[in-house]
Amino acid sequence: MTAALRLGTRGSALAMAQSQQFADSLTAATGRAVELVPIVTAGDRSSEPVARLGVGVFVSALRDALIDGQIDFAVHSYKDLPTAGDARLHIAAVPVREDPRDALISRDGRTLAELPPGSRIGTGALRRIAQLHALGLQLEVAPIRGNVDTRLARVRGPEADLDAIILARAGLSRLGRLDEITETLDPMLMLPAPAQGALAIECRADDSDTAELLALLDHPPTRAAVTAERALMATLEAGCSAPVAAFAVLAEGEPTESGDSTEEIYLRGAVISPDGSSDLRRSRTGTPAEAAEIGKALAAELLDLGADSILGQPARHSDPGTQEIGSTE
Repeated sequence: MTAALRLGTRGSALAMAQSQQFADSLTAATGRAVELVPIVTAGDRSSEPVARLGVGVFVSALRDALIDGQIDFAVHSYKDLPTAGDARLHIAAVPVREDPRDALISRDGRTLAELPPGSRIGTGALRRIAQLHALGLQLEVAPIRGNVDTRLARVRGPEADLDAIILARAGLSRLGRLDEITETLDPMLMLPAPAQGALAIECRADDSDTAELLALLDHPPTRAAVTAERALMATLEAGCSAPVAAFAVLAEGEPTESGDSTEEIYLRGAVISPDGSSDLRRSRTGTPAEAAEIGKALAAELLDLGADSILGQPARHSDPGTQEIGSTE
């Protein structure tokens, strides 16, 4: 009997849910059994904000276990991965992406535009805080942290103290909690984080057998979109807690002379100051094969416009301890 593949995952409800969903898909595609192996990461153990802990706090322990042979592959929320690669590891699959948009959950069913001035809206992500300020809706932003249920209790529980919160739609979807959503936010209002909603399935670079199995669930359009978004972030030298947003989609491009249709990536990127006073937004298109170059070129354009000075600004309108701990989205 072939041994079960050992899948390393964080132990949070969301991480376990998305890992189990991938395990089920892999078993259905290959017939191989998969065993989930929960691993505690530095980010799970600490109450410090992620910005102080450094890049990769939710993935380092998983990667160490993978390199040491304790697990056969790991499932990461792609946005948690450092942009710098590791020659010992290989991202064998990027599955079909969940909806990457942000979602508003309000106490009384009001949309973002319907919230009156002074409403208290909870989020721990500097990217969201910056975009909320840029909208000029005169909302009060309150720091939140903790798992999904803890955050939902701040707006829906008996001791609710917020008028609304913003979470990633992808996480709510994977937990079967889409009915909690009041409004899915248009990217024109709230551009997502780079790679939000996408998973990275990682194995050892020298494990060709596992890589071949995992590759059956790779989704090239998602991989291309995420490659463009992360190339932008890497070129800006920004981490996942920076006020950087990016969203790439693949669409049918102009037909060729032979009449064949082509695919294009349309990438939007933004760098927003923490107080919302500076809001740089640009877009760029190209082919999927050019995904990384598109992201780098768009980042260079944003840098020419002064993005580096924005990224160097302190987060005056957010508590430095507000980065959400215990959530992969």
